[in-house]
Amino acid sequence: MLRRLSNHVLALLLPLPAALALCVLLSGCRLREAGQEDLVIPELVRTHLYVAPSGSDSNPGTRDEPFRTLTRAAQAATPGTTVHVAPGTYFGGIRTNTHGTAEARIVFQSTERWGARLVPPLDSRRPAAWDNRANYLDIVGFEIDGNQYQSGMKWLSGIYNAASHNGVHHNRIHHIGNDVPCETKGGAGIGIDSYYKGNDAEVVGNQVHDIGPPECRTMHGIYISTRASVRDNIIYRASGSGIHLWHDATNVSIRGNTVVASGSGIVVGGGDYYHGKGPNDNTHTINNIVVDNGQGVVEQGETGPNVSYRNNLVYQNGGSDWKLPAGREHVGTISAGPLFVDYTRGGAEPDFRLQPGSPAIGKGMAAGPPPETAGARPRRPTDIGAVPYTPPELASPMSTATE
Repeated sequence: MLRRLSNHVLALLLPLPAALALCVLLSGCRLREAGQEDLVIPELVRTHLYVAPSGSDSNPGTRDEPFRTLTRAAQAATPGTTVHVAPGTYFGGIRTNTHGTAEARIVFQSTERWGARLVPPLDSRRPAAWDNRANYLDIVGFEIDGNQYQSGMKWLSGIYNAASHNGVHHNRIHHIGNDVPCETKGGAGIGIDSYYKGNDAEVVGNQVHDIGPPECRTMHGIYISTRASVRDNIIYRASGSGIHLWHDATNVSIRGNTVVASGSGIVVGGGDYYHGKGPNDNTHTINNIVVDNGQGVVEQGETGPNVSYRNNLVYQNGGSDWKLPAGREHVGTISAGPLFVDYTRGGAEPDFRLQPGSPAIGKGMAAGPPPETAGARPRRPTDIGAVPYTPPELASPMSTATE
């Protein structure tokens, strides 16, 4: 029934704050409260900028006349801008400083998944391929490849985020800091940091691998020191931890990740606080595959009573599969091989899809209550790990990336 109502009529049925939000989202409308004159809510119109290898930074950044560099696009972006980046190779060492807003996020998006590839510049001046200091900004679909170092400062991080309310989605980040000395300050494929008071990030659907020099415990796949959601990521061959929580980390959701062949699988902890007082509490580790790491799931530092571990597959981790404080229990754990389609510890392109008969199929915890609408399709059982099972008759040629 609601679909048949006009945006204007639907807005009138809602309380004023909700109506204002709806007007902005739907395209703007005119509202009137009793005894008041009309209130006109402007339409939110997104701006689009374009970047391509054939472009020039003296161009206006349009589809027909794109910029050449992401740095120039970052200078031109304003709240509500989407930056479309065409396939090709670009120099990293980008820094983004312009804030979006909750209603008008700034989005940098590769137009083809992993088609826009960032490599170190000739004279690298930054320790990260992408250093984000802007709130309400999303980085989507890029490849960050640290293999081709030339000169200057070596990258210790792929994407370093020091701001708030940001998203890092569906990127491939690899070969970061493989030949640097093991720095005590560390680094990560993706770092979500609270040092500059950043908080609240989503790290979703990324593939992160080959991070850090051998046996360096301070170089991690995904590093979190604040409130965040870490979902559906594939991490392998990180010299430190696949996923590591420390400093001000709290209220973190670690759900549906696959962590393999790293120093430790998942480390949940808090301490050496920048701004908070601790402990790390209300952090939940659910539906993850943690296999063939030096250690499995580890809890350390100061943690609260509401930390939980549910429905994870944890298997054949060298030191131990679990290292939790006394009294902490893990629930619904599966201790068996996940039956990946193709995985060897040193293999160049592992395939983390699940084979038929995998014990991870259908054994995960659902993210929310089942649908109650009459006639709704029943929900498929939730799988454990980053790559949901696809029956062979429906499978397409391999992609370990989460969709």
